[in-house]
Amino acid sequence: MHNSKGRRRAAGPPSAPRAAEVVAADRPRDPQRDARRRKGPFRQITDFAAASGVGQKAGIALAATGLVLTVTVPATGPVMATPVAGQSTSTASAASQPEISAESAARIDFSRSSVVTLGDPDGKLKQLLSAQSAGSITRAASAGSLGAPLASLVTASPFGFRVSPITGGSGDFHRGQDFVAQCGTSVLAAASGTVTFAGWHPFGGGNRVVVDHGNGLETTYNHLSSFNVKVGQTVTRGQVVALSGTTGASTGCHLHFEVQVNGDVVDPLGWL
Repeated sequence: MHNSKGRRRAAGPPSAPRAAEVVAADRPRDPQRDARRRKGPFRQITDFAAASGVGQKAGIALAATGLVLTVTVPATGPVMATPVAGQSTSTASAASQPEISAESAARIDFSRSSVVTLGDPDGKLKQLLSAQSAGSITRAASAGSLGAPLASLVTASPFGFRVSPITGGSGDFHRGQDFVAQCGTSVLAAASGTVTFAGWHPFGGGNRVVVDHGNGLETTYNHLSSFNVKVGQTVTRGQVVALSGTTGASTGCHLHFEVQVNGDVVDPLGWL
């Protein structure tokens, strides 16, 4: 029924109240939920540090700032699971945690000794030549086995056919590499060896030095203004053997550098 104000009026006795539903006291929950609740924020941070190994780094950093501290460093090894029934505790236990302490005036040095590797280019060349004839060595294997004959290498004229700077004719075969060098620039031995020629070259090389490196490999240095070695002398890689010039068939100061394998010239860039 409804009255004049639109409200419903009960037509009979009130119904019995609904019985309260029984809710289970123990609902299924995440088994780790209670353990997480019992751990405070600080405990959670230390657990994470133990697993990731940052605790040791933090302890060392605090010691470096000059603070007096004693830190228990968490193990940096793999995190071990809780042993199950029947499992040996020795395999599940973590490693012992060492203690790190530092005084306020302690100085911690994080530097380490530098590692220097000394190459042996002459040993590499000797091994390369002893294993096979110089004529059978590939360009990939020979690259870098000879040192630069000048402190700075700038090519003026490459190896191979070119227009002759003397006659202007085409088809002139250039037997080496011409490198830019002012007269009087130090000329260096490309590798250790024995001087087999030091004098005037009658075929346009001017003052010339030839160094034999063994097993058919020779280097020559041409158009020199002067040289300070003699035949039979042993020279070492990088030793000054002469000074650059423009003697012989030359149009200006430079170094003409040749590499000969069993008497035949090859591109020096394949060995430098």
